[in-house]
Amino acid sequence: MSAPEDGADILYWPRWRPGGHRIGAHRGQQAGGLGTFRDTVGFLHLPDARRIDIRASLRDPFEGVAVRRFEARSPVETYALIDLSASMRFRGRADRLGLAAAFCAALARSATRIGDGFGLMAADGVFREDLYLPATRHRAAAGLAAARIGDAACAGTSAEGLMEAARRLAGRPKLVFLVSDFRWPEATITRILSALALHDVTPVLLADTAEDDGLPAFGLVELDDLEGAGRRLVFLRPSLRRRWRQREAARIETLRGLCTPFARPPFRLADRFDAEALTRHLLTT
Repeated sequence: MSAPEDGADILYWPRWRPGGHRIGAHRGQQAGGLGTFRDTVGFLHLPDARRIDIRASLRDPFEGVAVRRFEARSPVETYALIDLSASMRFRGRADRLGLAAAFCAALARSATRIGDGFGLMAADGVFREDLYLPATRHRAAAGLAAARIGDAACAGTSAEGLMEAARRLAGRPKLVFLVSDFRWPEATITRILSALALHDVTPVLLADTAEDDGLPAFGLVELDDLEGAGRRLVFLRPSLRRRWRQREAARIETLRGLCTPFARPPFRLADRFDAEALTRHLLTT
């Protein structure tokens, strides 16, 4: 299993301001006594003598009393949605399912450390109740749920069960990471992303450089379709390898286009988990 870097947290912020009165780490909708200075308002609007701004009050030509108002900090719920279709069994330079587990472990640690909730849902053709974790701020429970992903069975031929995950996320907006190799029909990708459009969604594209750089220019290669189409012996040559790479590049570009109306651009996670690269992606998209 790929292991996250020691102490490397995923840093993120939601695209919306969360509501609620619980204290958290993100800029919220509510004004409160703690947080970042927001503005000053009249005493009648916020009758709190502890936060009277003397300087602002003295500058008021109408001799009103000004009170400092602060921007409250609120928590959010983060969810990892994991594709467990059969193609996720692929092992090249890394174990794809282990890479997903390493990502979940880092997200669980990062979220619970700042008071956010971490939840996990997984699916193949059906929703996997055995791996479901509602959002929790309990660090140990979140870590255990993330670790179970590395040992999960991947036998389904689709990820249609993620539609049930989208239905269970209904309600307040959440921060959602959709983790998959995205070897789905375009219609399935669009349907799942549109079902999650209420939320702040980051697709995490699991990849492996062995699928590209590991192909020889010449030679016989036995290809195994993990989703049931069997094995096939293929004679590789430079032109075929070039077409293979072009189709893979086109697939990723198509995925990027499908994500545009519903989610952030996909983040490509290849070979090993890199918390810093994911943080840069989240903070710039």
